[in-house]
Amino acid sequence: MMIKRYRTAATATALILAMTAAGCSKSGGSTTTNTAVSATIPASCFASPAAAASASSSGNALQGSVTFNDANLTALDNSITCALKGHSLSAVNIAMVVNVAADYWNAGKTGFAAGCAALGISSSDCTFDAPPDGTLTEQDSDLETLRGKGVTGYSISAIDPASAKSAIATDVANGIFVLAIDSPLPGTDAQGLYLGTPNTEAGYQAGLAMKAALGGTGDVAILVGSLTAANATERIAGFKQALAGTSIKVTVTENDNLSASTAQTDAETILANNPDVKGLYGVYSYDGPALAQAVVTAHKTGSVKIVSDDTDPATLTAVQSGAISATVVQMPYYQGFTGAYIMAAEKVLGSAATMSLVKPFLESDGSTLSSGVGVVTQADYSAYTALETQLGIG
Repeated sequence: MMIKRYRTAATATALILAMTAAGCSKSGGSTTTNTAVSATIPASCFASPAAAASASSSGNALQGSVTFNDANLTALDNSITCALKGHSLSAVNIAMVVNVAADYWNAGKTGFAAGCAALGISSSDCTFDAPPDGTLTEQDSDLETLRGKGVTGYSISAIDPASAKSAIATDVANGIFVLAIDSPLPGTDAQGLYLGTPNTEAGYQAGLAMKAALGGTGDVAILVGSLTAANATERIAGFKQALAGTSIKVTVTENDNLSASTAQTDAETILANNPDVKGLYGVYSYDGPALAQAVVTAHKTGSVKIVSDDTDPATLTAVQSGAISATVVQMPYYQGFTGAYIMAAEKVLGSAATMSLVKPFLESDGSTLSSGVGVVTQADYSAYTALETQLGIG
């Protein structure tokens, strides 16, 4: 029995009942691990990916799109549900560890809780952790606490992938599964699978939006919370790719170190000292509102265009009013929901079996499982907020 993926907390109970009827409840069967299970997955559990919808990149008009990778993630979740049928999830103890306590991650927290509930995993075995100040020390301390609680797997948006390399190697060696979310973990033992936004594509879409907003000419400044995190470097690279061949130049790039107040101050300084800057690109979730306020303070509303990332409430309000021309949207809810499924499968089925289910849905790089890319403009505001309401994250 294939079970539809329910993505809201309100419908999680219905899915649990369906799983119980299908013999997929947490209490059913005994735990089987690694390669022994891979041979027992019925062929009917394997699904083929849906045809990818191409992102709109033609023409010069500013266009939005509120389409993500829902069809493929739903198919994958159904495949995992099918493969878990008859196996106990009693040994599963998983966590979602993000990089800072920001509004952006509320959707991820909601999705993670809904995914755990849909699988029938107790909330005590599903921990969401967000470092209050977004410091590496906080994140390292939180991970140590999770290890002490016997976590079997965790998804992580690492603040500094290079610093995390040794700890990840130790965790993997100790049988803890590590799933990269939000930003890949190249050069680590968790580089084999990344669940999140294809960041170069996200940056490219931001560049197309900036190109349309500026009419193809003008200087641009980039503000970002990290110059080392892979998600940041890939987005900036994609942004610049989209601007290639135009008269738009990126003249300033500032690291605001995960601080909204620093981002605003930096933007105000940039606008005061660089009169040719006509566009601001904010890469991290808090940057959009900070840049919008900086433009107001500089009395350059309308003359300086803003393209941002993510959907903090203040960002969406600014998009609705037109203060932000466009924001590139990730779907952290899906990172939480499907992340719970993958981590549960890794513990119960083993890595080989789990990856055999995931592999058909990976991007061409062989390691990225896309949670999708959207672009929200003033015209798309209502459609996006309706989606948020549906998922319970509005």
